[in-house]
Amino acid sequence: MPVDPSPHDARAQLAALAAGAGRALELARIRGLPVPADPRPAAVLILFGVLDSVRSAAQASTVSRDLDVLLLARARTLRSHAGQVAFPGGRVDPGDDGIVGAALREAREETGLNPAGVDVLGALDAIPLAHSEHMVTPVLAWWRHPSPVGVVDEAESSAVFRAPVADLLDPAHRGVTVVRRDGQEFRGPGFHVRHATGDHLVWGFTAMVLDALFDRLGWTEEWDATRELPLDLLGD
Repeated sequence: MPVDPSPHDARAQLAALAAGAGRALELARIRGLPVPADPRPAAVLILFGVLDSVRSAAQASTVSRDLDVLLLARARTLRSHAGQVAFPGGRVDPGDDGIVGAALREAREETGLNPAGVDVLGALDAIPLAHSEHMVTPVLAWWRHPSPVGVVDEAESSAVFRAPVADLLDPAHRGVTVVRRDGQEFRGPGFHVRHATGDHLVWGFTAMVLDALFDRLGWTEEWDATRELPLDLLGD
């Protein structure tokens, strides 16, 4: 059985990526996304950490089985992206201390996160979302002193959870999702997550960013890109 790589290795890899001269995720389907004419700035917090109580059962060879990432499930009553799994985040407000300040504020408001225990590693290049007219900047961070998190507003979120990265990388949990809109077909990566908060399907923007991030870090394990995960798999 392979020895789990240290979580500190993961932190170092994330820090190197955030500090690198080319911080774009460099994924064709991200580079080719249309740019909105007048986009609004937004930020998401991609927060990695280590928590023994969520130790993965997956036998990952590329990351520690203790490594996890903070995610939330949006409330099904929302008008936009109802029920989808997302990173904490939202629009940049005038009073925010830039992109990083917005990402930390949104994470605190949505999950109860204490930003004092978070080490911000850096921001990646912004990603255009023409459908919602936003330019979204992913902020990479490390959870130095994890704080309790949970649903703060049930009108906004139905679940807040720490997903083991080894489970996300497990080929048995991976596939593609297919969205058909206006006569066009959009295919993207998907992750089926089983957690104490319930079963979750990670797809769309969040899955696309995780997929690109895992590829850049060299964490991706070979998976079946022909396997479809239907969007109604979990009732979404």
